[in-house]
Amino acid sequence: MQRSRESYARGGLNLNFRQLGRVYDGTVGLQLLAMGITLYHNATDSHFRDPLLSFLFILLCVSLCTQIVLRRFAIRDHRAQSTLHRQTRYARLRTEELFGMTDMLQAAETYDDAGAVLMATARKLMPDHGVALYVFNNSRDRLDLSRSWDLPSAYHPPPSLSPANCWALKRGKTHVNALGGQGLCCAHHAGTVATVEIPMMAMGQLHGLLVLARDDADTAWQTEEAIDDISRLGRSLADSMSLALSNIALREKLRTQSLRDPLTGLYNRRYMEDALERFLALGSRNGSATSVIMLDLDNFKMLNDEHGHAKGDAVLRDAAAQIVAALRPSDVVCRYGGEELMAILPECPLEDAMLKAEQIRIRLASLSELHGCSISASFGVACAPETAASANEVVPQADAALYAAKQAGKNRVHGADMRPASREVAGPRLAVTGKR
Repeated sequence: MQRSRESYARGGLNLNFRQLGRVYDGTVGLQLLAMGITLYHNATDSHFRDPLLSFLFILLCVSLCTQIVLRRFAIRDHRAQSTLHRQTRYARLRTEELFGMTDMLQAAETYDDAGAVLMATARKLMPDHGVALYVFNNSRDRLDLSRSWDLPSAYHPPPSLSPANCWALKRGKTHVNALGGQGLCCAHHAGTVATVEIPMMAMGQLHGLLVLARDDADTAWQTEEAIDDISRLGRSLADSMSLALSNIALREKLRTQSLRDPLTGLYNRRYMEDALERFLALGSRNGSATSVIMLDLDNFKMLNDEHGHAKGDAVLRDAAAQIVAALRPSDVVCRYGGEELMAILPECPLEDAMLKAEQIRIRLASLSELHGCSISASFGVACAPETAASANEVVPQADAALYAAKQAGKNRVHGADMRPASREVAGPRLAVTGKR
């Protein structure tokens, strides 16, 4: 409704200018007719040959010339106002699109969602330009190509780039890679197409890079005004996008902190409980076994008292790394509490789980030489359905087996007792124990 009213108002404005122009043309025509009649009579009739009439004739001519000059000024002013009106209307529409983009980005949950919103908006505001979006990886040592569209055939964006090879990222300002490689170009720039690179910053931190390119850049970007105009629009897109990337990174960081232990990087206890229920449900459906290994570092309090908590934290981190390296990618390792760690092994029977626990025990014992102190661990192993019938039983059984290994002298692997139904099928349980 609002847009219809504005269109009607613009139509009325143009109609008024047309009517005024017709009235003005009619007035000029009447003046020309009066001048012609006066001139005719002054030339043919002796009664009209007097100075006063000649003066009036000259005055009429001057008035007509003045009106013609004023009409020229009015036409030029009208054209300027029309141009200004079109520019204002385009700026308003562009602002509306940017506000709409910002609103959509608030609902984006992943980098793919944010990239899709950026692509839809950029194609409306910059239909002649191709865009490449780069986003920092998790380690923030390089930028990976997240999305690209409508790029010229002569420009090939690299799949990843280093911040040290990009002048826009090093300076934190918009950088133009000139045509044909002339001028100062980034080391990662490939091809003969000019590009405008805009860093995306939010909260004082870089989050990505926006690259703009077009096929006819040699003619469209000849003036500084054209480059400044596309740079301003690109910065507007980059500012909105950088805030979205910052929010997505913050959400992922909070999600990671809610699932992982900050010291060891392992999953926390809440995630372990959900994963264990899921694996046990899958195991009961396809008839596979799910094993649980619970381990506790021996004499860890004494290690902290003798060598300090910094040494204890380092031992915990290295122990977690050794456990993850010894297991499959599908296995889940978590920090159960304190120096007590736990691993969930889907599709793994009790016998294989105990052999794997023995391998981990040997790995952890090898850390003693690295840290210059005695490091060992005791293990308790349980399995569903071989030793436990449900998730409520398998973890307490593994904890009880761990306690039995502690009582037996530490630095060993102890398994839970087999269920009667499982014992008849599987035979006697394999016991794996060992000492350093």
